Amino acid sequence: MSSAVHFADAALELPDLDTGLDTSAARPKRTVLPLAAIARVAWRIGKPTLVIAAFLGLWEAAPRLGLVDEIFLPPFSTVVQAGVELIRNGQMWDNVSTSLIRSLVGFAIALVVAIPVGVAIAWYKPVADFLNPVLELFRNTAALALLPVFILILGIGETSKIALVVYAGFFPILLNTISGVRTVDPLLVKSAVSLGFSPLRLFQKVILPAAVPAIFTGIRMAASGSILVLIAAEMFGARAGLGYLITAAQQNFQIPDMYAGIVAIALVGLAYNGVLVAIERRLSRWRAH
Repeated sequence: MSSAVHFADAALELPDLDTGLDTSAARPKRTVLPLAAIARVAWRIGKPTLVIAAFLGLWEAAPRLGLVDEIFLPPFSTVVQAGVELIRNGQMWDNVSTSLIRSLVGFAIALVVAIPVGVAIAWYKPVADFLNPVLELFRNTAALALLPVFILILGIGETSKIALVVYAGFFPILLNTISGVRTVDPLLVKSAVSLGFSPLRLFQKVILPAAVPAIFTGIRMAASGSILVLIAAEMFGARAGLGYLITAAQQNFQIPDMYAGIVAIALVGLAYNGVLVAIERRLSRWRAH
């Protein structure tokens, strides 16, 4: 019995044996983010929120404290109530959808026309020599300055407003497409040609991926500019749209409704930009591959 106890005690006192195996790989590793990195991410996310919250808080407080006349600048909460009522009775959606349809149709036409024309001008010198004088003439003419001309020729209906959006969106996309294609590294083009790329494959694999950032800069500029031009056009002779909503509310002295329309324009612009940024990131990943 005593020998068994002695054997058990000896077994408990056995030293660790070096097996030569690395057991650290078997244990899961914990990834610990430094506190400074977490703080930077939180600040990057929270800073825009704080700025917007401060702006809205100032908007709410200024009329209530008498810093501005509440009749001409209602508190933000009053504007929100007016916007909710416009949504409830359907006026907001009717006007937003009308503006969206006009802007999307005009923007799509500008996109489909401007990118091929920009590529042709940047890639073929005879095309550039032929079109540059006309483009230089019209690109320096503001879109709103041509609104009376569009109304006179195309009438006061949808066609003139869509044509104005096309005009406003065409030149930012065109000019950035030309810039993007012309700044493609010539060495990449020569390498692709030496590998036997056809013109279509050269455009698909080399020119377009390299020009995507510049083209999307123009697309985002065109999107914001076309919305602003459309809203201004809707303030004259339109029966629906966000521009019409703002003008009608101002003329009827429904000031909260007017500000609700302005906030709706800002939200539409943010939505446009968010969609375009998401598409650009996706195309940038494709470009990297």
